[in-house]
Amino acid sequence: MPLRMRAPLPSLEGAAAWANGEPSAEQLAGLPVVVFFWSISCYLCHEIAEPVAALREKFAGQGVAFVAVHQPRSPEELDVEAVRRDATGNMHLTQPCAIDNEHAIVSRFQNAFVPALYVFNRKHELRHFQAGGAGLERVDAAIERVLTEEQAV
Repeated sequence: MPLRMRAPLPSLEGAAAWANGEPSAEQLAGLPVVVFFWSISCYLCHEIAEPVAALREKFAGQGVAFVAVHQPRSPEELDVEAVRRDATGNMHLTQPCAIDNEHAIVSRFQNAFVPALYVFNRKHELRHFQAGGAGLERVDAAIERVLTEEQAV
């Protein structure tokens, strides 16, 4: 069953490797978190790489943490170094990126899509889910909403 709204942020442990460092629970504590699932063979993931990077840059100064998760879709996508090169090159990822070869993180999120973005509030409750290459304006609005809701509390 997919994550439901207000579901807690699943553990990010269990990746085969990380690009750009592994975030600790302490580093993410109290921050809104956006988790971006992608795959090296996904053309839509590569098409939205720059707009996702622009979202990351837009909200970086507001304390929003971005984490990427590479979700391999075939045995050919298990090459950690190839994924690392694509993550830091073509995908423009500067945020921590889990290389989830065993689908440990994917399974906890029950994620079936790439690209997919999950927006969690400061309490790490799921507030928005978006799959596919369209609708990034809704992700932007969800992040804005999470930041506004948190200020009102």
